Amino acid sequence: QLQLAESGGGLVQPGGSLRLSCAASGFTLDNYAIGWFRQAPGKEREGVSCISSSGSSTNYADSVKGRFTISRDNAKNTVYLQMNSLKPEDTAIYYCAAARVFTRLCVLSKGDYWGQGTQVTVSS
Repeated sequence: QLQLAESGGGLVQPGGSLRLSCAASGFTLDNYAIGWFRQAPGKEREGVSCISSSGSSTNYADSVKGRFTISRDNAKNTVYLQMNSLKPEDTAIYYCAAARVFTRLCVLSKGDYWGQGTQVTVSS
């Protein structure tokens, strides 16, 4: 069965850091672009960051630029989202998604596979 699983969420104080992981099972991520998305209560899902299959291209939402970093380790079949200087407005469920075509995922937010999400709460 082809699955993505997020981990690393939790409760953190403003200014703190978390690293989210997105691990694949049943398939390899080598040929897939991977994106991180988030959805806060009462809000629509929004794109956070994307990385191409090779890792050579990345993009970020303006709200997280300079604070979040996406990376991938294809040997471990895992993609990461390092989140620093977290703010209360970063509170959301974070999802990872995979798609073979970068623009399909990172422009159109259409993933072939989606994880179940991990909760990130930023609060004092």
